Amino acid sequence: ASFFFSESKSRDRATTLACLTIFLAELGLSFLWLLSQAFRWWPMRRTAFPDRLPEDEELPPIDVFVCTADPDKEPTVDVMNTVVSAIALDYPPEKLHVYLSDDGGSPLTLQGMREAYDFARWWLPFCKRFGIKTRCPKAYFKEEEEDGEGNGMSSENEFGSERKKVKEKYELFKERVNEYRKRHQGDSSHTGRDHPPTIEVIRGNVPDEVMQAHQDPMPKLIHVSREKRPSHHHHFKAGALNVLLRVSGVMSNSPYILVLDCDMYCNDPSSARQAMCFHLDPRLSPSLMLVQFPQMFHNISENDIYDSKIRRYFSTCCVGMDGLKGPILSGSCSYIKRESLYRKPMQEGFDLMDLKKLFGHSNEFIKYLWQKEKPSKNTTAGDSAALMKETQLLTSCGYENGTKWGQEVGFMYNSVVEDYFTSFTLHCKGWTSVFYTPSKPQFLGTATTNLNDMLIQGMRWYSGLSRVGISRFCPLIYGSLRMPNLQSMCYAEVSLLPLYCLPICCFATIPQTCLVNGISIYPEVSSSYIMLFAFIFLSSLCKHLYEVVASGHSVQTFLNEQRIWMIKSTTCYVYGTIDAIMTQIGMRRASFLPTNKVDDDEQSKRYEMGIFDFQTSIMFLAPMVTLVILNMASFIGGVARVLTLGGFDKLFMQIALSFFVLVMSYPVIEAMVLRTDKGRIPRSVTILSAFLSLVLLLLGSSFLM
Repeated sequence: ASFFFSESKSRDRATTLACLTIFLAELGLSFLWLLSQAFRWWPMRRTAFPDRLPEDEELPPIDVFVCTADPDKEPTVDVMNTVVSAIALDYPPEKLHVYLSDDGGSPLTLQGMREAYDFARWWLPFCKRFGIKTRCPKAYFKEEEEDGEGNGMSSENEFGSERKKVKEKYELFKERVNEYRKRHQGDSSHTGRDHPPTIEVIRGNVPDEVMQAHQDPMPKLIHVSREKRPSHHHHFKAGALNVLLRVSGVMSNSPYILVLDCDMYCNDPSSARQAMCFHLDPRLSPSLMLVQFPQMFHNISENDIYDSKIRRYFSTCCVGMDGLKGPILSGSCSYIKRESLYRKPMQEGFDLMDLKKLFGHSNEFIKYLWQKEKPSKNTTAGDSAALMKETQLLTSCGYENGTKWGQEVGFMYNSVVEDYFTSFTLHCKGWTSVFYTPSKPQFLGTATTNLNDMLIQGMRWYSGLSRVGISRFCPLIYGSLRMPNLQSMCYAEVSLLPLYCLPICCFATIPQTCLVNGISIYPEVSSSYIMLFAFIFLSSLCKHLYEVVASGHSVQTFLNEQRIWMIKSTTCYVYGTIDAIMTQIGMRRASFLPTNKVDDDEQSKRYEMGIFDFQTSIMFLAPMVTLVILNMASFIGGVARVLTLGGFDKLFMQIALSFFVLVMSYPVIEAMVLRTDKGRIPRSVTILSAFLSLVLLLLGSSFLM
């Protein structure tokens, strides 16, 4: 009798511990849910009126920063399409300066810029003459129907003739870039991690006298490749942007900066004028640091199985924060006030030594800190040897030593999500931002369209976000003292998003293990308390469904978002959090890998068909498949137990939970059992995951018994 009493007591303690763990998981979900409500407190949508802007002569200059790092993962022709679309913005050309940061120091990228500049000399006059609205050549020539291309001043035959001529120039441009790639393929003399600085004002390969027929003024195009040495930390994209900030400070010094990813082309040439509507508004301008446009993508299928639109962030989070102090800087598609990146207005009378401690020992750069206009008319022409020497200094890998770059000025370091961290510190200092969504997408980029790239990109993002969340800059502590509480809650929800992995992993394992052992941890069906659980669960799903439908999307989008959230919670949320903790305590260094922009035909075909592609690392597949098999086993075992031994009233909630997980995991089950194509889950992974799920069940059962 004493033996059975002891066994029963031990079992009760294990059951109590399981219930307590689930309770803590529910508290964690409730806490994250509470933070997310800050986005819904005061949403705002804006309208711009570009026709009310001053004359072109009075518009402020703009510098455009485009960043690329690896010509193998970021095809040079696509990068140059982004550059050409930026050159072709509807803005006074003498007030537009385009800088390309070539972080790999690739000769192919430099040659591509020269070829792109030659092509742009034909492309810009063509666009202006015929009123072309799609200024990205690749996107324009892909369109099957032209709408609104004529301006009534030229005949259709003349337009067709010019269009054919420009298309031939575009094909020639692509051919020359690809030929250069083939000729220099396998050249081992160059490495992207160890190279000297290179700055060149691009003039193209065609002599100016050949282009006399095209005398339209052209924006300046500058190639910048900073010095990189293995012994120096280069701080990834934030380091590249800070170099562009310094170089442009002595070459053009425009008060506003457009930041673009290399694959994010300008889809509408009017974005600069629309952004200036906010930057020049006297009510907003004094404290306005940036105007953020949503990131949209041209390669997303109708089904969007990987949630590549990032709908929740741009449709809910950014719109909600716009009603507070403004949205988070999203890394691309943003017009930033240069002055805000210097953290405080520069005024004459500052002590020179203090400025050098902040910004470094370049006298030329410091001279222009408080100068609003361009340094001189001849500066960007590149004729000054002294200027070129100065830019070499500003791009050297040791320039930032002993300065406050990345700590108090410029784009912030200490996190691979430099956009989030930079806007957070700026909002803490009192700056505001604006989110603007016009009817026509202003920028279009390339989204991740396979599971592997999505999870790798996600792991990088969530590692950076988690690192901010667990550092001294935690928004709930550091931010709540320096910005409104709702704004700090928004920042906290984004930085703590990876912590969803903890409650989700609990819900995916503990109730299932208890179900197999016949242990009930939820109220019985006959209990009135079950209504509370059902209400919370169903209302959460209904709220999500409402937001999806209200933003113009379908029920399928709702299912896809739920599915991807569960996949991320058991993969990149987990690894991102672990990586952040290890980086924070010094066990490893932060790393950054550019997302692959090269299309795979088979993967693209499966994506268009709405079929998941599971060609990814086993470190992503194993946890996901293990939990799915565990839920399959618990569901089958639970139903069998109820049918043979009874107890449906007690175990219904756990059976329903396992069934819900299986419904959301149908693509995983299909890839394990039914599919035979390359995108299926390998048999070896299925066997390993089955073994791991068996181990989990045995360990859980032994603990509960």
